[in-house]
Amino acid sequence: MELRTCVSPAGRFVYGIHRPHFTTDNFRPAAAVADLGLFPDGTRHRNTFNFPEGPVREPAADAIFEVPNAFSFRGTTYIGKPWADSRAADPESIRLPPAPEISFSDAYPDDASAASAIRSLPRPLQLALATTSTDSRDLCCLAHVSCDLCLEKISGRPWGLPFVKRADGKIKADLADEALFEAVANNPYLPDNFKQVMVLRPGAQGASEIVGEWSDAQSHVFEYLRRNSYIPWGHYAANMADDAVRYRLQDLTLQDMAAMRHLYYQRSYARLAGHLGEPLESVGHSLDEQALEALRQKILSRIEKSDTMDFDRTLWGWNFGFDYAPSGYRLHASHQQIHQQYALIPGRVSLADGQGSLPAYACGDLVRDWVEVFRRETGKGFFECYEKAIMGNRRMDGNQKAERSLVVFEDERVLVFVPKAQTSQWELNLMPKLPVGNIVEADALMRRSLDRAIFAAVRVLGALGARMITSIEYSKSIAGGSDDQRLLVAFLPRLPQSPGAFSEAQLRWINGHYPEDFALACRRRLPQMSESGQKGR
Repeated sequence: MELRTCVSPAGRFVYGIHRPHFTTDNFRPAAAVADLGLFPDGTRHRNTFNFPEGPVREPAADAIFEVPNAFSFRGTTYIGKPWADSRAADPESIRLPPAPEISFSDAYPDDASAASAIRSLPRPLQLALATTSTDSRDLCCLAHVSCDLCLEKISGRPWGLPFVKRADGKIKADLADEALFEAVANNPYLPDNFKQVMVLRPGAQGASEIVGEWSDAQSHVFEYLRRNSYIPWGHYAANMADDAVRYRLQDLTLQDMAAMRHLYYQRSYARLAGHLGEPLESVGHSLDEQALEALRQKILSRIEKSDTMDFDRTLWGWNFGFDYAPSGYRLHASHQQIHQQYALIPGRVSLADGQGSLPAYACGDLVRDWVEVFRRETGKGFFECYEKAIMGNRRMDGNQKAERSLVVFEDERVLVFVPKAQTSQWELNLMPKLPVGNIVEADALMRRSLDRAIFAAVRVLGALGARMITSIEYSKSIAGGSDDQRLLVAFLPRLPQSPGAFSEAQLRWINGHYPEDFALACRRRLPQMSESGQKGR
């Protein structure tokens, strides 16, 4: 079979270019010529160009690069050459402008009249103001519109929410407008004491138990259990605590990242140990790095002696960024406060009729299937070829004088790079340089490198102006698989002009820059790292 991938067995990138030229027959029966407007000198502009006579000939339309994704299941990227050429001439243009400062209250003589006007706004305009205002006066007013906050008698500051007990016995916050409540509570410019009361204080958003914690002078993270999860068998969420407010990527520290990731490693290792017959006693504190590594080694030893594992894949992901459209469509994550989610996935799921089972889905299995096909068809390991192609990359436009590197960040163990075929216009990927396919195969040094690389990737994207980013881990099965499969993390920003519609539903990804120029733009915004061993290219 012919492999659909931009990675050749020779370890270089391959891709095509369309140079369209065509003739279109004209079946239009008549012309509907009309005036469109005026030029500065007063002459009329007419739409005659829309109604040509006879066939339409296009001798040389814009060239379009067609780049198969490295992984065939992720589709194909199309790069418009004129767009990309303009970006190549000015890589600094690859960025989003900062959100403008917006105040509704400034247009009124006093806070009381501004508040009265805000309360009288149609709901779609209230939603728009809740998500875009940078004025705490606007947001505090909207918070009071969204629910009847409990207030201190003397200061008038909020200390709690109104709650009701439903017929089924569950206790729920009594909100006048839930969407407006979420929109204003997730605005970074809302005062922190309002945020804590509305969404951050443990219990404000529900009864999910806190079953883990990381706390030191620099960072504080809670681990919540999500029992009735959209992920079967439940999942866990590492949330920045109410006294460590992190709504923006520029507020995120490397210590925060290490703390959230530590809870992911700890929970995954502890659960795996339990499934392998080595359950941990509840210790009431986080495992230190030495104990965590000892537990990982014990898991590896037990896996070698175990025939099967009920749960044999990890799931890790992160939705950063929150937004509501005035129409009421939520555009990204369920909340703005920085958090990560993780779970274990069973190997099989029972059929609904009880007659057998089928493999449970894990996105890393798509990578497994691909590397198996690549090995079978070429006799070579995919990731070895992929890394060779990345490190020996040639510019897509053939310009020998411009930047050619796809690498954004690297150390001795990991690589953050721009994929040749980006599925998001600003996609970044992370992979180990070593044959590490999941976090159980990652020793302490590798885990530290992974944490730093994830931190670097999201901070770079935030510095470019990304405000909504989805991060996904593609991992190898814990109880099997091949050294051909390495761990892969994809960072997928959502951009204002990329809604995800007709083209994207077909896995056709439209792009307007060369990957090499995006890598350069990222390197120029690489954050200063507090530990040694990091470098950009």
